[in-house]
Amino acid sequence: MTSSLLSATASDSQAEVGARVRAEFPPPHYWRRWTADASGADPIAPSTRTDDPVTAPKRHPAPDAAMHGMPGDPAPAQGDEPPYRVLVVEDDPSQALFAESVLRGAGIQTHGVRVSGEVMAAMADFQPDLVLMDLHMPGISGTELTAMIRAHQDYALTPIVFLTGDNDPEKQFEALESGADDFLGKPIRPRHLMAAVYSRVKRARLLHRQRGADAARHPVSGLYHRAHVLQSIAAAIAAQASGAALFVEIQAANLLRERYGYAGFEQLMNDAGRRLAQAAGHHPCARLNDNAFLVFAAGAGADARPPLATRLRDGLRQLPFELGGTPQHLDAALGHGEVLDASDPVDLLDALEQAARQARTEPARIAARVPRSLPSDSQVQLADALRAALQDGGLELAFQPVVAVAGGEEAQFQALLRMHADDGSLHRAGALVPAAEAAGLMPDVDRWVLEQALDLMRRRREEGRPLRLFVSQSPRTLSRDLHAPWLVDLLARLELPGPSLVIDLRLEDALLHSVTLRHFSEQVLAAGVQLCLSQYAHGPDADALLEQLSLGYLRLSPRYSDAHADPALRDELRGVIDRAHRLGLQVIGPQVEHAQSAAMLWMSGIDLIQGNLVQQADDALDFDFQHAVL
Repeated sequence: MTSSLLSATASDSQAEVGARVRAEFPPPHYWRRWTADASGADPIAPSTRTDDPVTAPKRHPAPDAAMHGMPGDPAPAQGDEPPYRVLVVEDDPSQALFAESVLRGAGIQTHGVRVSGEVMAAMADFQPDLVLMDLHMPGISGTELTAMIRAHQDYALTPIVFLTGDNDPEKQFEALESGADDFLGKPIRPRHLMAAVYSRVKRARLLHRQRGADAARHPVSGLYHRAHVLQSIAAAIAAQASGAALFVEIQAANLLRERYGYAGFEQLMNDAGRRLAQAAGHHPCARLNDNAFLVFAAGAGADARPPLATRLRDGLRQLPFELGGTPQHLDAALGHGEVLDASDPVDLLDALEQAARQARTEPARIAARVPRSLPSDSQVQLADALRAALQDGGLELAFQPVVAVAGGEEAQFQALLRMHADDGSLHRAGALVPAAEAAGLMPDVDRWVLEQALDLMRRRREEGRPLRLFVSQSPRTLSRDLHAPWLVDLLARLELPGPSLVIDLRLEDALLHSVTLRHFSEQVLAAGVQLCLSQYAHGPDADALLEQLSLGYLRLSPRYSDAHADPALRDELRGVIDRAHRLGLQVIGPQVEHAQSAAMLWMSGIDLIQGNLVQQADDALDFDFQHAVL
């Protein structure tokens, strides 16, 4: 580590007092000597003031009061404004403790992070006003962390200040280029630290307020942005405040897009959004994707939800929309629910989308959120074992080759989750995933799988044997705001090409969570990460999904592997493959168990196959792709 942040303060205290005073454990009321309320009713005893020069009544103007007109009491904010929040990123415990003690002594809320890999999660949970960071962090450097933070739009205005003893101008310039705001040199006196924190946080909050009103709304439609409404819902859940959320899905979106083209469809959806906002009244309304909207009615109880849903539906239905001189009527399916019935906005949004899907079959086109069923005892036990496996390394990956029917040298495998039980039996993903979802463990499991997969890809690339991996992820994980930026940054740091990673999505999940999955695909598309829609079977909704998601691969339902015995199913298979090829997708035939199925898939135009006929899944990666030709 660089020169100690404690040295100047500790030596000053020793010179004044003539005794050892540990800077990380200051004497009582030490911080009040440079805060604005330090005079008058100061509870420090007179004998302490005269005997202890550190707490003597010499007064330093509080940085916030003298420079910025803010009180020095433990709430450095004006009116009802919440206390300032500072995230301290420092791996040295003594230096971290010093900085946190200084800040807390002035009434600032702090949260310390010692491991660089935990910073982005802390940003999401703590929502700091300022990040105070050491430049030289192990694992991920301060410069890399700054780039990760700045890659997230929610933290564009969050000040990032480096606290470092490194005087190398090149290092400082590199950090500033990555998005940092300033440097504070070690060692630093408490009043200088506080002055820097107060001034930057006050300016950032003022700028945020100035931009907030305009930034919260879309400049064309006037609707609130998606993030604003979801953050409002998150705040209500955290405060245990009741409220209603309503998911509105415009029907026949694909037909409307084909009829009016992209520009006409956008105009129609903007008009529909304005109509919904008018029907919602003072409740904020946001557009979620091409044809879905979200309304949040804070404080609305169970009795208020159905009338509000009816008002939103009728607001779209009753009057036609004028487009190109032609009247166009719109219909919508609505799902509604209580925000407190969900654990977080992602959980709520997924449940509302499912309710809206159910509403399509209802005469009124309105359906309430269906509460989740409780996990079974066996799922609870399996979740406990899975939780322990995440801690002690009990999870593992198996790999099954995905082989081009025309041959080729490109190595590509599907990664499959496995866990060994205490009795020696093997738990597969089919049992692990439902248990993890019921226990809320899927984000941790998915992140572990991705980290293992990308590390394997890095090692193989360094060995001159690159490969592509198909990795399954749950929609709840992909919908988390920080997951996509974390993945893109990890690929960049490992210097892995995006197309070498394919994210596997089940058709059932994609249909139920299309809104959140489209948002994820937009974020990772620029990095080259591809998506594969798995367990695909022909159907109106499934076919429409092919054009809504940015896909690179289509893995068929296993039922098509037996199409050789069913002429109608064989014709359907050919139609699915032809449609996929017209969209530029490569088609994978899964669970191929015998040569007859492989031959039928090959004659239907399949691109790749996998299954036990090719090779069973295991932990080896030694398949000979070069000589594998169907």
